[in-house]
Amino acid sequence: MAQTKIIGILNATPDSYFANSRCENVEKAVAYAIELETQGADIIDIGGESTRPGSTPVTVEEELTRIIPLIKALKHHISIPLSIDTTKPEVALAALEEGVTLLNDVSGFSSSKMREIAAGYEVDVCAMHAIPWSTDHNAKTYYPDGVITTLLRWFETTVKQLLSSGISEKHIILDPGIGFGKTVADNLEIIYHLPQLKNFGFPLLLGISRKSFLSKILKLPTAELLPATLTINALAIQAGIDYIRVHDVKEHKEAILLLQKLLDVNLH
Repeated sequence: MAQTKIIGILNATPDSYFANSRCENVEKAVAYAIELETQGADIIDIGGESTRPGSTPVTVEEELTRIIPLIKALKHHISIPLSIDTTKPEVALAALEEGVTLLNDVSGFSSSKMREIAAGYEVDVCAMHAIPWSTDHNAKTYYPDGVITTLLRWFETTVKQLLSSGISEKHIILDPGIGFGKTVADNLEIIYHLPQLKNFGFPLLLGISRKSFLSKILKLPTAELLPATLTINALAIQAGIDYIRVHDVKEHKEAILLLQKLLDVNLH
């Protein structure tokens, strides 16, 4: 089993749904990033615009103001790669100019300009499923053929589109988009069928950390969802998921190490 990589979440926003991940100034953000690296993060994913339910979109200028000074500062304080979580080509380009090596686009690289930029810089890309793209995670999207069939069809279409745009196969990561236009039942079905999605043949990223569907199931606030998050991500790690995007790096690093030890015992 290849070890799952941990993507630590760093939000340069005032309104992301988990308060502990919000860093509204560069000094606080740098300190938090150093902490994430120390705890075992393999990548840090920087976001300058919240995609939580009901969030207010920000302008390109505002997003750049939030993330570019932070990226510039982080380059001098941490050694692990940086990812930018954005749907805006202008923001992606500016971040890449500063050395970011992963584009994480929750609109699934639906923009031809975003695909062109990614191809030109030869960086890793993570395309997330969200149809229709909306910041309203509670939007009910009906999948007449079932959510898994829909995802696999979308994976195939998206990979073809990325390849035809000049993005190398080795740089493509796919994300099933837990919580985006999906019901609680849809989300649970995706989690149950992670091995099938993994068999599609491309690296997978899963982002379920403290998400609202867990709150709906357990009737708990976001602040109390670490055990639920660890439970689901442990299943994902066992399914061979390549990346987990999390708020709580230390706890997930320990889970990965423990699961790897158990696997080693089984192999011997």
